[in-house]
Amino acid sequence: MKKYSSKRSIQILAHLLQQYGIADIVISPGSRNAPLAIHFSEVDSFNCFSIVDERSAAFVAMGMAKSEKKPVAITCTSGSAVVNYYPAITEAFYQNVPLLVLTADRPTDYVDIFDGQTIRQKDVFHQHSYGDFQLLEDSKENAEDINFDTIKKAIELCFEKQGPVHINIPLEEPLYELVSELPAFPTVEKTIRQKEYEVPSNLIAEWHTSQRIMLLVGTRDYSPELENQLTQLVKNHSVVVLSEANSNLHHEKFFRHIDRLIFNFTEEDYKTYAPDLLITVGQNVVSKKVKQFLRSARPKQHWHLDEIWQPDTYFSLTEKIEVKPEVFFSKLLKFINLEPRPYFNLWDVLRDKKDAKHQQFLNTVEFSDFYFFNKASQAIPENYNIHFSNSSGIRYAQLFDFGKRKMYCNRGTSGIDGSTSTAMGFAIKNENPTLLITGDLSFFYDINGLWNQYIPPFVRIMIFNNGEGNIFKIIPGPRNANPNTLDEFIATKHRKNAEYLAKHFGFSYIRVEDELTLDRVLENFFKPDAQPKILEVNTYGKNSADVLKDYFNFLKEN
Repeated sequence: MKKYSSKRSIQILAHLLQQYGIADIVISPGSRNAPLAIHFSEVDSFNCFSIVDERSAAFVAMGMAKSEKKPVAITCTSGSAVVNYYPAITEAFYQNVPLLVLTADRPTDYVDIFDGQTIRQKDVFHQHSYGDFQLLEDSKENAEDINFDTIKKAIELCFEKQGPVHINIPLEEPLYELVSELPAFPTVEKTIRQKEYEVPSNLIAEWHTSQRIMLLVGTRDYSPELENQLTQLVKNHSVVVLSEANSNLHHEKFFRHIDRLIFNFTEEDYKTYAPDLLITVGQNVVSKKVKQFLRSARPKQHWHLDEIWQPDTYFSLTEKIEVKPEVFFSKLLKFINLEPRPYFNLWDVLRDKKDAKHQQFLNTVEFSDFYFFNKASQAIPENYNIHFSNSSGIRYAQLFDFGKRKMYCNRGTSGIDGSTSTAMGFAIKNENPTLLITGDLSFFYDINGLWNQYIPPFVRIMIFNNGEGNIFKIIPGPRNANPNTLDEFIATKHRKNAEYLAKHFGFSYIRVEDELTLDRVLENFFKPDAQPKILEVNTYGKNSADVLKDYFNFLKEN
């Protein structure tokens, strides 16, 4: 016999989640949220997942939401459990990933009287959520009607903004009173707003008068519609499209390896290659070099296309176009002429030169992180989704061709926390297999990402373990510190490996320490197995940072 919570606020919440098609709920165990856990797990239309660590749980839910492209709910007990959600909420906020955050709380009059597991939960995520709501306790006057309207508004805001929305739920004791039947609630009339858009005539005029048009695409999910639209723009060499690994765009005329091209740009090069019309699409851009280039270039016109965010990243923003890029380009393409522009050929000549240098370097590169990324990019089956960790992982990915595989990275806040958990959440909800390529510090930082009973056997993890945060040997600045300080407090040298962690969490494990073993192992790593697999590539002492610097110095040579 089914047993549901007797709490009316929870019954209403579950009903509205069903009405809006939110089916996936990640639950972290606790007492104050036990009524939610009991109720949700008894409702047949919900898929409930138990993840103990709240920080990991929220990232897992974010991975699920990215995979499903719809909101996922998370729920936890009161107190410090709540703020463990915060890292994932900030990431979801800047990536626009829809999370419905359901935090159980003590009754409102228990706050600040030193009752156990009680903190100031109301509006706790205010700086990084798209809405903050608090329900009334069932005993309060008009609680049922007010809570119904509050929950409806919160859910619709989560859909509209495609980001985290918080509902705090004060619950009075007793918490474990249950019922076997539920009351009937009314069907909901959905009022989610849809935006209309028409291209202003001045933008069409600016397009036609611009001789150097550049589209820069940052972090975004794969969109066949957008890819097709941008393909139409480049087929006659009308524009230059710069994209990154996690832009998820694929066409031979797109310029996909930005840092290869512009690494050694001088002030004179900035002028030579600068656009007069810059159009930016998507979220965070990984390449620091392209930011420096465009901030120096100061294009006359800069349009940014996004429904939510309108950042002036390059200090030249002239048009905030608050619409999906697919909608904008579908309108624009009806009015513009797609004439060849010499600007494309200027970039194309540069690309041919740098691509040839890239291939020459690959012929001589020694075993290192760079060597690993080159080999991995060639070995991954085409049906894999690839998640990269921050920080050096996604930067290496920018330099290699991973074909048409879909690629992801937590570039909202660009932190190393949660990369593993996000990838595992994505894998749980996706029919295609998932590969995580991660550095050692990011992997060890998120060990609880593997504390997850739902990880499918076709998950694969590749760890490139250089024994430190090698990014701090790559970026300029940290090497100015004394070597001992750099190694202990910044790069954080270590000699850990993942062998026993893999065994503990039920993963097959392989470690390689040279190129011959790596080449041999890669042949079998992606074959089906009863367990998920970890491949750890040990590059201790291989001076991977120096190899990468040698690569960019080689690109500079004529």
